[in-house]
Amino acid sequence: MAVREIIRMGHPTLRTRARPLTTEEIGSPGIARLVEDMIETLHHAGGIGLAAPQVNEPVRLAIIEITDSTSRYGDVPAMPLTVFVNPEIEVLDDVRAGFWEGCLSVPGLRGFVQRPQHVRVRARSLANEPLELDLQGFLATVFQHEFDHLDGRLYIDRMEDPTLLMYEEEFEQFVAASASIPAPE
Repeated sequence: MAVREIIRMGHPTLRTRARPLTTEEIGSPGIARLVEDMIETLHHAGGIGLAAPQVNEPVRLAIIEITDSTSRYGDVPAMPLTVFVNPEIEVLDDVRAGFWEGCLSVPGLRGFVQRPQHVRVRARSLANEPLELDLQGFLATVFQHEFDHLDGRLYIDRMEDPTLLMYEEEFEQFVAASASIPAPE
């Protein structure tokens, strides 16, 4: 396992639609190594999700893990470490809510993004078994954020109001401290 470099906004891989993994690739040693590296990288960076394009691998693969140690996001249900291969999102209800999002590929910034709050995720596991989850609230936001990376999109592309993009220090000083706008990432 190795901690990989997380590429940042401006790198062309982050703006490229990732290709699906084939059935043969899903169980391959190369993809198993990639997932191990992604887990190590995610833990090292202290994030809750990481998509393969963020480590310069343009394939449709992402991992998500929310634990007690990542509870800085508020009262959010735990999500065990899960690997999602070739995921798809279906919006079940377009009612939107906004959260302050940050991103390992856009370090030092936060932006307020409104997203649908009820989605269904369909994907394959590393064992090539089907996964299906219905998600609401913050978890729906997390999954949309991570899977956007697979389509070459960043959270800043989803922002409706560019005046709600700020450095993390100013976010902590002026927004989180006042609690005038919801603050989970």
